[in-house]
Amino acid sequence: MGPPRRSGADVAVATSTRELAHPSRAEIRLEGVLTALSDPMRLRVVRELARVDDELSCSYFALPVSKSTCTYHFKVLRESGVIRQTYRGTAKMSGLRAQDLDALFPGLLSSVLGAAAAQDARLPEDAAVPVR
Repeated sequence: MGPPRRSGADVAVATSTRELAHPSRAEIRLEGVLTALSDPMRLRVVRELARVDDELSCSYFALPVSKSTCTYHFKVLRESGVIRQTYRGTAKMSGLRAQDLDALFPGLLSSVLGAAAAQDARLPEDAAVPVR
């Protein structure tokens, strides 16, 4: 019995255990991107990736959630097309797919990042959204 077959509606299939599946630019959907960006932990990751404008290892992020929950958040970001993940040695590196997002949804990413910064300035630090 081999691996389960995937339908064409699934994200692109990885060709080895060291490659991760990502949607092509054409497969990225607005609903998926908005859903991914709606979670405070995932938005925190995206904001940090945008700030450094480079790839960061998953271990760089000190999210206040369990390791399995952190893995889930990165998977949602990757499968929605918001980030691209690659292995470099033993590190899983994540980078923002800003060019793809800007080409598909002009101004969306910068608007969301600007709105998040404005919210930070408006709300006291202790009014943060509870962790899910």
